[in-house]
Amino acid sequence: MFVVTLAADNVWLSPPVVTDIDAICSACGEASIAEWTTMPAPYARSDAEQFVRQTVPTGWADRSPTWALRGHENGPVLGMIGLMARDLTAAEIGYWLSSSARSRGLMTTAVNLVCDFAFRPDGMALERIEWRAFVGNRDSAAVARRVGFRFEGVQRAGLVQRGVRRDSWAAALLAGDPRQPAEGWPG
Repeated sequence: MFVVTLAADNVWLSPPVVTDIDAICSACGEASIAEWTTMPAPYARSDAEQFVRQTVPTGWADRSPTWALRGHENGPVLGMIGLMARDLTAAEIGYWLSSSARSRGLMTTAVNLVCDFAFRPDGMALERIEWRAFVGNRDSAAVARRVGFRFEGVQRAGLVQRGVRRDSWAAALLAGDPRQPAEGWPG
């Protein structure tokens, strides 16, 4: 798969690079990120190195792209967003955002950019994008809801976090779905 950069307004999405390792390590050390992700905790510099040097390039080669979210071209890493291919027409989206960058609409913009690219025939030509998060991750759910993801339910013991199974919420966005806030999400 070809590497692509996406941009709009105050969001610049490009693959993370070696010079981002320290910023990634710092952000992934935040308790609010560790609480809701499956990343190692504590998160070591070696984890960030492995992510940038191995996971990201392998993902791009296997139709599972990852982008660093920046406020502008060559800006510092504020978050991360990626797609994990399920098959040729479906993928799961995942994202995190540093606490200092929250409540500014950056991740909503980033998710829209990634979904637009993923659904385009000249992008990934996906038909379905899935979203899952641990039950209670209201910030992630709010982003998915604003973009138009439809809540599909609770998956009992649906995700594993550092060896422990936890319940997860599931939602999906289809290529033809309206891109407006969806109803039916947990309160």
